[in-house]
Formats: sequence, C-alpha cells, structure tokens
Amino acid sequence: MDSNVFNFLNRGLTTATSILLLFLPGCDSQPPAEVPRQFQLTQKWELQPGDSIAEHQVLGGLGDISIALNGKPLYAPYNGRLQPHNSECAIFSSEEVAAYLLRICGLRSPEYGPRVRGESIGTGNQVQLALLNKQANGQWAMVEPSKEIIEQMLQQP
Repeated sequence: MDSNVFNFLNRGLTTATSILLLFLPGCDSQPPAEVPRQFQLTQKWELQPGDSIAEHQVLGGLGDISIALNGKPLYAPYNGRLQPHNSECAIFSSEEVAAYLLRICGLRSPEYGPRVRGESIGTGNQVQLALLNKQANGQWAMVEPSKEIIEQMLQQP
C-alpha cells in the first residue's frame, strides 16, 4: 500500500476518533449525583445512626424501627426522591406527604434519585426506619411510622 494512502487513512481515523471522544461525555447515561439531604432534629441524642463507638458502627437509635429484609428489596411508598443522608442512611421524601421524611439506614445499593411508588429503592439485610415530621419551627421530630407505610415499603404493589 502506498504510504500516502496509509497516511491519509490514518489521519482520517485519528480525526474520527477525536470527534467520537469529544461527544462521549454527553452520551453518559448516569443520572446526576444526588446531593446529601441535611435536616435538624428536634430531639438531641448523643448517638445517631452512622456514628461509631468503641470501633463499632451505630445502626439505629431511639425512634428507629428495625426490619429484617434478608436481602430483599425495599420499595418507595410514594412517588418521591431518595437522597443520601450520611454514610449509612438515606432520606426518602415525597411531595405527596411533604411534611414527612423517611430516614432509612442500612440500605445496600441504594437507588438514589426520583422513584415511582412501588419502585425499588435498594436492598438490605437489616434496615432501620424512622419517620420524621416537620415542625412549625422548621426542625424535624421523630414520630411513630404507621404499619401501612412500612407494609407499602415491604411489598411491591
């Protein structure tokens, strides 16, 4: 093969490769990263889920309900959004019940972002659930979650 033809083909491939690489980042199908959800609790307990004590991780606390999932999925109880909270916990929020947040600790492979009612939000062996209610002063207080909400999270509709 003539070296001029080879150089022409090589330049063409290099240009085509450069153009493809230029557009690859725009083809990324990854959703944008969820921003961690922060809030202020009315109750002040010394130990919170995600803390460590004597080299052991705190998984739950006063106000949490522990559920043995045994590797099964947990489902969105409403249309809403799952956001990270700290290293062990996530927050589920929904416009349908804007005065409430669900704190979920112990999820494995959490599926952050918008979720449709009944869609998996993650799996786990054991999770701790806490229901938070927004107070008039803007802080959040733990309240007892209803059995119906927990049942919705454990059973796909």
